[in-house]
Amino acid sequence: MVSAALPMRSAHCMANGIRLHYLDFNSEAAGTPILVLPGITSPAATWAFVARRLAEERRVVVPDIRGRGLSENRPGLGYGLDDYAGDAAGLIEAVGLGRAIVIGHSMGARIATRMAAATDLVTRLILVDPPLSGPGRASYPTPIESYLAAHAAASRGATIEEFRAFTPAWTEEQIALRLEWLPTCSIEAIARTYENFHVEDIFADFPELTCPTLLMYAKLARVVTPEAAAEVASLLRNGQVVGVKAGHMIPWDNLEDFLDVTWQFL
Repeated sequence: MVSAALPMRSAHCMANGIRLHYLDFNSEAAGTPILVLPGITSPAATWAFVARRLAEERRVVVPDIRGRGLSENRPGLGYGLDDYAGDAAGLIEAVGLGRAIVIGHSMGARIATRMAAATDLVTRLILVDPPLSGPGRASYPTPIESYLAAHAAASRGATIEEFRAFTPAWTEEQIALRLEWLPTCSIEAIARTYENFHVEDIFADFPELTCPTLLMYAKLARVVTPEAAAEVASLLRNGQVVGVKAGHMIPWDNLEDFLDVTWQFL
């Protein structure tokens, strides 16, 4: 495929006072670049199959979020939304994206929301199935024990078939990538971020978003219910909502619809 031949480089930069690793696809492409912010246990490499498709049209940068992949990972790093949003804003500046389209998935969508609410760096925003838990709201539907069990299995060298219980619909290639990169995710990063899903409120950020915003939610998951999606839509100044027939990991379950919805919005 054409996408497999697109140029990609792996690099590091300093952003927000820490070292971040990122993948940079088709860096010479014209048009507004795209920054992809992955979820709680998804280093950049696991998003490469999506980034290559997006990079057929634009420059695409995908970072390893702090505490994951090849980015800085040490005891005592902060894992609050402001820490993550500062990293994302710093990365945009460090790699010369200017003002960018930002696509955030799950945890990355919460990060993208906070950054876009606090800066003018985002031209268009796509929030993909963000955890809407927080003070006074329902808990995130996937228990922390599930994340820790998957991490332990990958860390002890589980086979693809053994790991399939966690991701039954994924291809062997997708599972192999998860097994390769999941052990690089700090347990502290996972646990503290999960805790912050429940104590940090992103609903106050939604009315502050001035750029066109798309909430894309997974119809086959429980992270964003139709009722919650409608509540978010009511808070957005310039927003729209689209449901996709997929589980929480939308591009893994239904890549073509994810891309179709994304390009229609862009």
